Formats: sequence, C-alpha cells, structure tokens
Amino acid sequence: MKPLAIAATCVTVALMAGAILYGESVVQRQATNGRTVVIYWEKWTGDEAKEMEKVVNSFNKSQDRIFVRYLSISGVDQKTLLATSGGNPPDVAGIWQEGLARFSDMGALLDLTAMAKEKGLTRDYYIPAFYDALTYRGGLWALPSTPASIALHVNSDLVPKEVATPETFPKTIEELDKLSDKITKKDKDGNLTLSGFVPSNPGWWNWAWPIYFGGQIVKGDKITVDTPEAERSFKWVEGYYKRYGPTAVQNFRSGFANFASPDDPFMSGKVATEINGVWKANYIRVYKKGMHWFAVPFPYPADRKDLEGHSNLSQDVLSIPAGAKHPKEAFEFIAYVQQQKVMESLCKGHGKNSPLRVVSEEFFKTHQNKFIRLFDELARSPKAFSPPNIGIYAQIGNEINVAFDEVNTGQKTPKQALHDAQGRLDKLWATYQAQVLGVKK
Repeated sequence: MKPLAIAATCVTVALMAGAILYGESVVQRQATNGRTVVIYWEKWTGDEAKEMEKVVNSFNKSQDRIFVRYLSISGVDQKTLLATSGGNPPDVAGIWQEGLARFSDMGALLDLTAMAKEKGLTRDYYIPAFYDALTYRGGLWALPSTPASIALHVNSDLVPKEVATPETFPKTIEELDKLSDKITKKDKDGNLTLSGFVPSNPGWWNWAWPIYFGGQIVKGDKITVDTPEAERSFKWVEGYYKRYGPTAVQNFRSGFANFASPDDPFMSGKVATEINGVWKANYIRVYKKGMHWFAVPFPYPADRKDLEGHSNLSQDVLSIPAGAKHPKEAFEFIAYVQQQKVMESLCKGHGKNSPLRVVSEEFFKTHQNKFIRLFDELARSPKAFSPPNIGIYAQIGNEINVAFDEVNTGQKTPKQALHDAQGRLDKLWATYQAQVLGVKK
C-alpha cells in the first residue's frame, strides 16, 4: 500500500493517536449471525440518511453472508483519512467527489477498476460526465451514490409574464442581466428589497464562473485561474456590485436565512432567480409548497452560443479506504447500490437525478422534481463539467472565493484579484507536488 503523505496534510502525531482511538471506538465489527460485518461511514443526516438506511436494510435482507453496519459520521472526509492513517478505516466511506484526487494522492483509497469491470460497472453503464469525474491518474476511486446537476431556478411570480416560462426565459447572460436590473427593487434608503439575480447567492460555485464563460481553472497539470475568461466572468460579477452598490449587496445578503428554511431568499421572494442544484425542489416542496417556479439551463454569454446547455455537476460517492478489512464484501454492497432499481429509489429519495446511462420512465414520472428531465439532460450534455480532479481543489476553491469577495466588495479589480490568487495557488501547488506527488523540479 502506498504510504500516506500525512505531512502534507499537517496531521500531527496527536491527531494520529486520536484517529486510532476514534477508529477503534467507531469501527465495531462484532459478528452478526456469522456474517461478515462491513462498516459504512456516511456524511448524511436526517431524511437523506434515512433513504440510504433503507438501501442498507434492503441489502442486508437480500443475502445472508454480509451485514452492513451504517453509521452517520460528521466530518467524514477528515475522519476517514485519520482512521485510514491509523490502520483502522471503515470498509465503505461515503465522501464527496471533490476530494477523490487528494485521497488518491495520499494512497488513502483502493482502485476500484478491476472490481467494477468484473461487475459490468464500466463507463458505458453511466452518464459519462459522472463516471469520468471519478477517474484520476488511471484509477477509478469511487462509484456514485447520488449525483446532481445545477441549473437556474426562477420564481415565475416575480418575473414579467412574457418570460415566465422555460421556453421564453432569457437564454443569454446579457439578457439575464437586463432582466435582473428590471426586476431589482430598492427602498427609499437605497436598500435592496428584491433582486432579479445576484452572483453571490448562494455562493457555492464561485469556482465555476470562469468555466461558464468558456475558461478552465485547471488545464493539464497547470492551475489556470488567471485567464481572459476568468477575468471576463469576474468583470460580470463586478458589474452587479457596481450597479447595485457593494454595501447594498452585502447588507442584502446578510439578511438571507439558511437555505433549508422557509426564509431562504429564493423561497421567501427576496431573489427572483437563483443558481442551485436539482435538490432545491425538495426544499421548495417542504418549506414553500405551492410556489410557482421552473428551472432552465444557466444562460451563456451572447457571443458563446457553443456553451449553451452547460451545467456544473456534483456527486456524493462511495469509496473503499486503503486498509479496509473487507474490501471484496464492501464492493459487493457498492455494486448493489449501482443496480438501476436501487439507484433510482435512492436518488429519488434524495430529490436528485440518476447517474446511470439508462433511466426508467417511471423514475421521471414519479420524481418529486417536475423538471427532473432537464437535470438529466444537463448531465448528459457535452458541456457538463465537474470540479477538476486535482489534489488541492479545496485550496483552489478557497482562493477563487477570496478573489470573488475582493471583486464583489470593490477591494480589487478582477485582474488584480485573479493575479494574486494565481500567485498564491502556484506556490501551494508547487509545495503539494513536491511533498505529496514527489515531483522534483
């Protein structure tokens, strides 16, 4: 097994000791009627956890050789790394796709290629964009649990009637900007009371804005956040704060409630449009039943019609940590989740689209998201994109967020903010390459 590059993650000896103790206290493997016990750690809580618990119970009832013990674990990424370094990891870890490259670089995961091939779980079984995001440096490091596509959500009661349908809604970013300006309202003191659109809401995908304008943030083994496309996207961001006022925008956003509440800005009518994931329909159904809304692909720059239908994707995934006691049995459970009927039930329970190439008509007809076909189409689009597979993706996202905030508050020009972010990332990437990847320059 490839040694874990613990030094690169600044994990101390004390944390290592804690990992061993933590793993011993949580990874309990008492026999269950002679079955092999597979320990499964997952990040989900609430209804999402219950939906996966149904899958686990179904698997346990389907055979008498393996028993999956399912545990909801907060901070599952870091705790899985620590438990793996301590030699006592779970057999299955439900983590995020964005962390796979780092886990792989650290030798913390098993390559699933051979086991997946044996079960027929190859690229042609999945929507390509979802499968490809799980491959890195020649290995397959996870398989999907629940994926998602991202789109623009529109409150049809807050936009003019002539654009209040998916067919008539603006197709370009420039048209969206004009519509936003038309809708946006301020009170007599200059405070925003309604916004047509704001790039900072919800602010989860700032890394994607350069890509929505035709750029890349990683190209080959180079980090490329300071590019003409990125600068153009940040000038677009800058345009909103200049038109509405940086203080007004910040004060407006400071009043936004948690997205999982009826006071969420989209559901409470503070913003007319919002970029968000397929899961948004779940929250609308729970907190704002009867709301009139629809979803459309996020608009594209008027001079880049080739970007029409683009969408960023995300995934929750199932992986097997290096050193897992029962990898074969763990993969048998993962393969069970990949069955079409099982996967569709889980994804529907989470309010998400399926990662599988073949999807039943029943899935579409009974899904609680009335625009589920759109999200499925976006995932299949050749313009769909995922977070880049690179070990310092988290740092890239953080630095882009810093640059975004600097531009959105008028502290720096787009060019300066991106230039500074590029400089910091170049240093971080060089250190990571030397310490983790063993790249000598």
